[in-house]
Amino acid sequence: MGLPGSSRLQFTPDLNICRVLNGMWQVSGAHGPINSKSAVQSMFDYLDAGFTTWDLADHYGPAEDFIGEFRRQLVDSRGEEALSSVQAFTKWVPRPMRMTRKLVEQNIDLSCKRMGVGTLDLLQFHWWEYRDENYLEALKYLAELQAEGKIKHLALTNFDTEHLKIIVDSGIKIVSNQVQFSLIDRRPLQQMISFCQEQSVHLFAYGTICGGLLSEKYLGVPEPQGGKLNTASLRKYKNMIDAWGGWNLFQTLLQTLEEIAQNYGVSIANVAVRYVLEQPTVAGAIVGVRLGASEHWSNNTKVFGFSLKRSDYDQINAVLEQSRDLYQLIGDCGDEYRR
Repeated sequence: MGLPGSSRLQFTPDLNICRVLNGMWQVSGAHGPINSKSAVQSMFDYLDAGFTTWDLADHYGPAEDFIGEFRRQLVDSRGEEALSSVQAFTKWVPRPMRMTRKLVEQNIDLSCKRMGVGTLDLLQFHWWEYRDENYLEALKYLAELQAEGKIKHLALTNFDTEHLKIIVDSGIKIVSNQVQFSLIDRRPLQQMISFCQEQSVHLFAYGTICGGLLSEKYLGVPEPQGGKLNTASLRKYKNMIDAWGGWNLFQTLLQTLEEIAQNYGVSIANVAVRYVLEQPTVAGAIVGVRLGASEHWSNNTKVFGFSLKRSDYDQINAVLEQSRDLYQLIGDCGDEYRR
């Protein structure tokens, strides 16, 4: 089974990616148990369906190890050349501290070892505390490792526009920034997108379906509380919905999205992802995968079978205009991690 050409993006001259990325936060342990054998087998299903691009991190539990085992099994079953069809984008999320070349290189080497690669396709760097300016030292050493061939491309995760500009102005070549971006959280539209357009920086969007809340499952149901929010994603994005406008307005949004979805024979989640993919500078949307526990790739294929019309945007905007301004409430992209 293959996806249409519109599912692909020439992200960099040497990386052609799927625009719906398989997000591996959900194997980190905060979303329920994952069987490693079933997880790796499920990765073959995603690959064969055309979802070739993986988003992970050094702290997502066994995510990097899963990539390593998947690559080994892929070579064993299909040959070395099959590896060229897989892209794996990891993150380094250190605690703020003094950065040394040795410390940075040790962490990059560890990710390479776990993933079974000699060079990381994309290293997405996160920093918790802007007042600690050692992030610039870390990026300088990462750029050195990139020049030496250990990293193909450097990227960021959850940096705001101000600090993205500081990094770009310092001469570090950044190809992308991963930020929360959805129908609920449209903060990137305020400043981030215009700056990224000027600098030719792509965005990767996470939270596009709010941990599954943007789906038929939550249409017309009472507001979930307590134990019904039984994953880290559900708890995180339910809090975001509360800040955005609350459950009643969210139900109005779901009703509107269902009407649009029915017009195209797709799902609410498909419409939510399509909306984000159609925004400027967005290279891809990250959709979480519960490897071996549940399967969504067949539904995700529908994202590339339609485009939203002006009338669809008008319907959606009529609801979104009733919501609170998260940029005013929270700040720029990633500020929720630094308050």
